[in-house]
Amino acid sequence: MSGNAAEAAGGASSNGGVGGSSNRIQVSNTKKPLFFYVNLAKRYMQQQNEVELSALGMAIATVVTVSEILKNNGFAVETKIRTSTVEIKDEMRGRPIQKAKIEIVLAKSDKFDELMATAAAEGDAEDGEEQN
Repeated sequence: MSGNAAEAAGGASSNGGVGGSSNRIQVSNTKKPLFFYVNLAKRYMQQQNEVELSALGMAIATVVTVSEILKNNGFAVETKIRTSTVEIKDEMRGRPIQKAKIEIVLAKSDKFDELMATAAAEGDAEDGEEQN
């Protein structure tokens, strides 16, 4: 395990596919709330212009939802979607099982920086109101 932020985020890790990419978020549907992943993806796009969302099995729905939220709000554009099946050893039965895997690569939209600046300004305005 490489110990990057995606793994620290509590994602479901897998050995399939490309090794520990620094802009990959491995999503788990049990460990973190949905908007944790939305905000983490925004932060990754700010730093590296794109992010790869990855999930196995039941967490695939979470990845698709995060991707759609970012696209529908104008933050991201989809650049690549990969689906595959990976073999994972089932600890209970001691035999390998097949799991569906999805990887969605999102890039910053043309409006990303403008939208982030607007969101930051609104956040600052709310902070000022709370202090009054």
